[in-house]
Amino acid sequence: MSTYNWDCKTVDVHPSKSGEKNVIYNVHWKVTGISDSKDENDNPYSATSIGTQNLEFVSGSDFTEFDKLSHATIVNWVKEEMGADQVKSIEEGLDSSITEIQTPTSVTLVIEEGE
Repeated sequence: MSTYNWDCKTVDVHPSKSGEKNVIYNVHWKVTGISDSKDENDNPYSATSIGTQNLEFVSGSDFTEFDKLSHATIVNWVKEEMGADQVKSIEEGLDSSITEIQTPTSVTLVIEEGE
């Protein structure tokens, strides 16, 4: 079982748009999946995925001033814009990455040249 931490704190804004200031149009997201399982040093296994999500402000719709926005609100906007299927896909991908770290299906070896 994993928990997922969504970091959506970095955003691109239009300084001025449709009479509003600092209108978010792009969110840089980072999602970290953290497993309940731990390695031999008692550290949880984890994996991270990053990306961006465009947001569209519609003139005349409700607007919250940038300095009054919470991180949770922006995370909700990103997830809503992505849709449940994409959010699930990202989180399942992190689970797969964690499983691969725990029980690798492939490793890279180097042949040492003899003298």
